[in-house]
Amino acid sequence: MAARAVGAGLPLAVAAAVLLARFRFPGRSALNALVHLPLVLPPVVTGWLLLIIFGVQGPVGALLARVHIRLAFTEAGAALACAVMSFPVMVRSVRLALDAVDPRLEAAARSLGAGFPDRLLTITLPLAAPGVLMAAVLGYTTCLGEFGAVITFAANIPGQTQTLPLAIYTALEAPGGEAEAARLAICSIVLAVAGLTLSDIVAARLGRR
Repeated sequence: MAARAVGAGLPLAVAAAVLLARFRFPGRSALNALVHLPLVLPPVVTGWLLLIIFGVQGPVGALLARVHIRLAFTEAGAALACAVMSFPVMVRSVRLALDAVDPRLEAAARSLGAGFPDRLLTITLPLAAPGVLMAAVLGYTTCLGEFGAVITFAANIPGQTQTLPLAIYTALEAPGGEAEAARLAICSIVLAVAGLTLSDIVAARLGRR
């Protein structure tokens, strides 16, 4: 679920970060606020808004229902909730990486006739690759820890929409479930540490190139 959320959200996060970091346009502040809104809203509110928009009675959910697609209370809906919650984290990480790219390199490429797509694909994104990788890792770990938006929009269905925090919560609610909750907590810690360690290793190798 976390991998699906990051896989779908990371390209959009990179596009949003490029748009906010490299362009000036009317409504840029509003777009920036909208992108980062899940960071400041309570996760339950974000899940509730997703339910209003993508529920079977919502404006988008009703359209999807016509083609027999339902997101609310499904595994795809849980992935969507995770993607929305991790999106501003990924955008912020990518944007910081883009801001760290030396603008003189892009200016030199521009003076040689390279268009924006060429500069983006051959200079900017390769130099920002460690930040993009870190964005993916942070997004993944955010998804692993997501609780409020998922339980509101996708519920807590074992084997379908249940995330690690929801599984831990369920275990703690059951009599004698402390041992199971501890095992799940250890599993989440191991996954988070492994992801951060791997990202540091890959980022260091990319940085030496």
